[in-house]
Amino acid sequence: MNIDPACVECIIGQSKRVAEAIHADEVLSKKILSTALSMSKDFSYSQNPPEVATPLYEKMAKIADKKDLYDEVKKLSTLKALSFVPFLEKEIQKSSEPLFTATKVAVAGNVIDLAAEVEFDLNEELEKVFHTDFAVNDFKILEEKLSKASTLLYIADNTGEHIFDKIYIQTILQLFPKLEITYMTRGRAIINDVTFEEAQEAGFEEVCQLMSSGVNTPCFVYNRANKTSQELFDKADVIITKGMGNYECLSDYGRKNLFFLLKVKCNVVARSIGKNLGDIICKLSA
Repeated sequence: MNIDPACVECIIGQSKRVAEAIHADEVLSKKILSTALSMSKDFSYSQNPPEVATPLYEKMAKIADKKDLYDEVKKLSTLKALSFVPFLEKEIQKSSEPLFTATKVAVAGNVIDLAAEVEFDLNEELEKVFHTDFAVNDFKILEEKLSKASTLLYIADNTGEHIFDKIYIQTILQLFPKLEITYMTRGRAIINDVTFEEAQEAGFEEVCQLMSSGVNTPCFVYNRANKTSQELFDKADVIITKGMGNYECLSDYGRKNLFFLLKVKCNVVARSIGKNLGDIICKLSA
């Protein structure tokens, strides 16, 4: 999925949110914005949005002299997500369809996104997600594929959201205990995407295999991934990807048994999927 002019405006807007997140003074804020405006003139319309935005985020991190632009915000996101765990686990336990409910939980966590065009309130989303239908509902296909699979690759998205992912993975393993699951993070800090270290701190190695993809992009880009990740992507029986970034990078890839779980948070993705802003999606790759 290639960028369009709306993506450029969104990426420039993200630079302003970066400045706010790091509490930049007026001089640094202006430098960050001017850098975004300058670099945006050379954006390639033959690339997808996450790939286009990556050099800008790396440049902003260098300007701000920060290895992780959103380190403070990510910690707060994780703490907030953890506060919901008892409630969410209870909802899944009492559900007559625990896998379906856990899938809803995983998608609800996708609202934690600092790079989205539109922001959603996590508390509000968790209150209504159990009563909201998937606008694209390939859940039954996903359930069937999981029941027959030996391996599942789960490609992560944002920090904070990863807490919901862990609940989902635990539910999957309760239902399919022989399934070998790998949770794949980004290769380095980029926007608020979860890193290997953050997933490790959350205890993912206690429930499944944990792997860094090696990519420096806010999505899984096959050609930028390390060899081990490429091999796993090629061989996994089922792949679940979270979030719009992974959809933007992989929607045209044509990989069989690949599922997209996300909340639609921008009009460009809404048009691509053929659904509306705010919809929740469980979609098998075409």
